[in-house]
Amino acid sequence: MSSITGTAESIGLPSAHPKRLALASMVGTTLEYYDFTIYNTMAALVFSQLFFPSVDPMVGTMLAFSTYAIGYLSRPLGGLFFGRLGDKIGRRAVLVITLIIMGLTTATIGLLPTYGSAGILAPLLLITLRFVQGVALGGEWAGAVLLAVEHGRQDQRGLNASWTQMGPALGTLLGTGLIYGFTSLMDNETFLAWGWRIPFLLSLALVTFGLWVRSGVEESPMFKQLEEAHTKAEAPIKEVVTNHWRRLLLAGGSRIGGDVLYGLIVVFTLTYVTTVLQLPKSTALMALLIGTGFNALAVPLFAILSDHWGRRPVLALGVLSAIIWAFFMFVLFDTAQTMAIVLASVGGLIVHACLYGPQASFIIEQFPTRIRFTGASLAYTFAGIIGGGFAPLIMAALFKSYSGSNAISIYVAGAACVTGLVLLLARETAHEPLEE
Repeated sequence: MSSITGTAESIGLPSAHPKRLALASMVGTTLEYYDFTIYNTMAALVFSQLFFPSVDPMVGTMLAFSTYAIGYLSRPLGGLFFGRLGDKIGRRAVLVITLIIMGLTTATIGLLPTYGSAGILAPLLLITLRFVQGVALGGEWAGAVLLAVEHGRQDQRGLNASWTQMGPALGTLLGTGLIYGFTSLMDNETFLAWGWRIPFLLSLALVTFGLWVRSGVEESPMFKQLEEAHTKAEAPIKEVVTNHWRRLLLAGGSRIGGDVLYGLIVVFTLTYVTTVLQLPKSTALMALLIGTGFNALAVPLFAILSDHWGRRPVLALGVLSAIIWAFFMFVLFDTAQTMAIVLASVGGLIVHACLYGPQASFIIEQFPTRIRFTGASLAYTFAGIIGGGFAPLIMAALFKSYSGSNAISIYVAGAACVTGLVLLLARETAHEPLEE
């Protein structure tokens, strides 16, 4: 099969574009994880009181986490719809549409009535908005990665793809920082009354910035080549499922370990520290904030290492580290000491970066250009359900059933082993040209 090996310059990308291209690739996932961070944090801290007030606190938290899962369940619909659209009409147009939908749905959550004023209608509206948001997210990630990788130098695909992977850390930093600030400045009653709404409404600022950045980025040169050669896929979904099902499974499986680990550190930890250890919200948020800063720095470093060493060795290091940290971090948590909790979050999010940094390039390298948007979207979104969508809910259920953290650690370690199995079955792709 033929390949595309040219650099950005050799395929016509103006040399002035790299910084804007990195921002364009990063801004969507920054908004995505800003949205998810403030939602996850509110689900762990206040949504059980605002939208599910008539049940036991832990059950209410589980119900709030179930609406978190709804956002993952709807992602494959977005992957199917926007993935096909991205392979038919181009990467850039899809990225504008998904950005607008994400921002508007998040801002609308900030305007929702609570159970106290609207009854059962409140959680139903919340679920509906999460569903729509998930559809948009299903088309965002792959398009953002492709925009960077298909424009950039092919010997730096890991680094180029990692701009998109930095978005979650930046979005989490931004969301956690804002919530930390608001919870520190407001008393609990004020935050419950209206303070929780502000971070949702502020997402509109990110959307405006993102649209401005993406308006100045051209369509992917590799997609333009397909258009000029009239070789675009007529039925990309069918082609992926029929001809590339093995690659689809491998690409999706590479996500499982990192997603479950992320769910443990970023979502369930908030509940564990505040509900089980009964420490202040500010302690959990501060630990998450510091850990996420290290994650943002580590993601591109591990991606660069994967450009030199290969995707599989770096991901394998992440798998082994995740298995160990899944048990050790609870040892640190259970000391109930602030510094130990910070160390647990920092270490866990560095391990996550080892899995997450090379992940985007590994996934998109599994598919040829003509179906790359569809293939990457399907792998990312369907695996997200298994790995990320139900992880916090499963962890809460395991803790409730077994009254301890060992079952959760075993669950996280098992998810890491799934990614390890993928690495044994997959070929190394870092030093091969992208397929046309």
